[in-house]
Amino acid sequence: MGTYTEEVGKKLNDLIERTYDAEKGYKKAAENVDHSGLKNYFNTKAQQRYDFGHELKTEIKAFGQEVDKGGSVAGTLHRAWMDTKALFSSNNEESMLEESIRGEKAAVEEYSDVLGDVNLPSSTKSVLQNQKSKIEVGLNTIKGLEDIVD
Repeated sequence: MGTYTEEVGKKLNDLIERTYDAEKGYKKAAENVDHSGLKNYFNTKAQQRYDFGHELKTEIKAFGQEVDKGGSVAGTLHRAWMDTKALFSSNNEESMLEESIRGEKAAVEEYSDVLGDVNLPSSTKSVLQNQKSKIEVGLNTIKGLEDIVD
């Protein structure tokens, strides 16, 4: 079993920041599409990321670390990019799906990086593996959604 260090706390806080950025991004994507199936998918993913953030907060607090608040500047810029892309794109649904796929792939990489830390306590590792698995399932789902909006 690993130990919970300040470095692990920082990595988890970074994941929380990106998780809440993703939540806001999915909400923004849901606002930018008309397709009811995609709107539902994006809203479901937003809720999932909200839940992920709370799981991560609980894990951080369980080890006596502080939880950082808020999203990142990069996340705010990405949402602005999604709005711009939706405004000028002839196919909002396809654009939002492409951005979502890119974001999900980045999330899988971020989770893999944190999971590669040998100092993770078993409970933290379990939470992260579960969340990463759900992101990977979502990535497969969203790739399938591309076919219905083409």
